[in-house]
Amino acid sequence: MRLLAISDAYIPCADMQRGLAPLRELGVEVHVRRWEHKTLAALQQANIAIEQGGPGAVSLPAELTQDSVGFDVLVVQFAPVGRSFLEAVSSLRVVGVLRSGTENVDVHCATQRGISVLNTPGRNARAVAECAVGMILAEVRNIARAHAWLKQGQWRREFPNSLAIPELNNKTVGLVGLGAVGRLVAHYLLAFGCRLLAHDPYFQGESAPAELVDLPTLLRQADVVSLHARLTDENHHLIGAAELAQMKPSAVLVNTARSGLVDEQALIAALTAGTIMGAAIDVFDAEPLAPSHPLVKLDNVTLTPHLAGSTIDAFRNSPGLMAGHLARMLRGEGNLPIVNGVVPRLRMG
Repeated sequence: MRLLAISDAYIPCADMQRGLAPLRELGVEVHVRRWEHKTLAALQQANIAIEQGGPGAVSLPAELTQDSVGFDVLVVQFAPVGRSFLEAVSSLRVVGVLRSGTENVDVHCATQRGISVLNTPGRNARAVAECAVGMILAEVRNIARAHAWLKQGQWRREFPNSLAIPELNNKTVGLVGLGAVGRLVAHYLLAFGCRLLAHDPYFQGESAPAELVDLPTLLRQADVVSLHARLTDENHHLIGAAELAQMKPSAVLVNTARSGLVDEQALIAALTAGTIMGAAIDVFDAEPLAPSHPLVKLDNVTLTPHLAGSTIDAFRNSPGLMAGHLARMLRGEGNLPIVNGVVPRLRMG
């Protein structure tokens, strides 16, 4: 059995080899090739193009796909896996994506061809959760704003929330989405003494320390609303003008998930009018964010360039997580993160 892995600037070949090494003990022949970019920014731009335009928006260099016939498993992080590749590699049975999103894979084509698509859910959950907590603190305590003014030589202590700067203790935080990230955020904030509410129509099981409520209840009661849901057709613009109007005037909105969960124009209007106190945003409708974008000009928002999930640990640990999934697949075990409903047919021996 042969496996082709495509590494990149975030997951070097050595880390890919190391993470997938346990599969060799199961008889898998592992080959690693690198998708080269001159800078991290170039890789990020390619990733943005793929997320917005699908796997056909970016072409892989020919040397990455040459002699690909005969591979049974393909493992990628950001590299695009389009229809042409899937149709050319007749032996391919499994595509493993080293993150939760599979925008870089033509999942429809893979499904048509009987190819299983696996993702790596939760691989950067801790990275995003830690960043979300940091974004909450940065916004409510004016950490980023104070830093920016000091760098400009100004000792400034007046901010949009100067008359009501809160502590998190005894404040209510509403989590929209209680998956791997949301649950971690809940436990982190429990240590701050927060009361925790959560809205997640898909969640099953024990929600503690958060209390499950409907979205209107969460919006009305929360001092901080933090988004951790996966973007779907059903929840596009889940937070719009009507939802923002339900929030407390002293509340802040935090989004480290997907831009499409929020009506960006409605958020800009709410921040401008002071309908809510502030926001902390890591994801945007158009990336990179233009210097002239209205969000950049507001003084009641903390902005970061889509970096919540980008830690060295999240990247380097993901090949090992995928190796675990593939090992279970080869042993015929269940509990696999299959995203397209095609059960893998590969087994040991």
